Amino acid sequence: MAGRPVQTFEVVRTRQLAPHMIRVVLGGRGFDTFVPNDFSDAYVKLVFVPEEVDVAALPRPLTMNSFADLPSSKQPSVRTMTVRHVDVAAREIAIDIAVHGEHGVAGPWAAAAQPGQPIYLMGPSGAYRPDPAADWHLLAGDESALPAIAAALEALPATARGKAFIEVAGPDDEIPLAAPESVAVNWVYRGGRADLVPADRAGDHAPLIEAVTTALWLPGQVHVFIHGEAQAVMHNLRPYLRNERGVDAKWAKSISGYWRRGRTEETFRQWKRELAQAEAGTDMA
Repeated sequence: MAGRPVQTFEVVRTRQLAPHMIRVVLGGRGFDTFVPNDFSDAYVKLVFVPEEVDVAALPRPLTMNSFADLPSSKQPSVRTMTVRHVDVAAREIAIDIAVHGEHGVAGPWAAAAQPGQPIYLMGPSGAYRPDPAADWHLLAGDESALPAIAAALEALPATARGKAFIEVAGPDDEIPLAAPESVAVNWVYRGGRADLVPADRAGDHAPLIEAVTTALWLPGQVHVFIHGEAQAVMHNLRPYLRNERGVDAKWAKSISGYWRRGRTEETFRQWKRELAQAEAGTDMA
């Protein structure tokens, strides 16, 4: 990540989609070097630079290495965000960001973002797009996965069959989604903000788990996309799909945690590395 180009964008406008979701539209000269991809889970890494840092004075070309000599208090924070939509003609990128009060980095920034405000990003990257060869599609996640699920639903052909399960705080957090007629969209309510609900509504007890595992299983080959809180996804839904339902890895590559309750993105990345190492060791045993 250190040597990847950091592109300079600016906020064009923002829009409150739901109580816990804000759309931030970015534009500016950064679009000159931004190359969209065709993944429905396309994502960028937003680089939040402290206001007191003079970015114009940093070494060029601008990469994460450009910040290396700054003191720790002035180092940028990096957050991974799904690209909801790219408008090439307007040279704009829309990013939908889950906001949980004053917690985190990206949420408070999105809530306070003003037109003309600079923001820096790396990417895009991505790995998933609905496979038209599948007989049906299973998509599930919480607010963090909602932008990618929304994009995947729009990418499905009109004849597609499937089910989507989206866990949110409550009815006010539902947003309009465009889905094929034979893809059922199910909203799952946890009863509060993801970071505030009690343990019996989170992690191993997240309502999303029961919604997915008790749903009627459709016949034929399924293509799976499931992301969200890591405990719910990695320790519950992934084993259910891979072991109990026998979904081959080819059709279940895109199952992983986007975040973990009680961890920042930095410590979450470390946790994911440790989990991957542990699983690799198990595979080799």
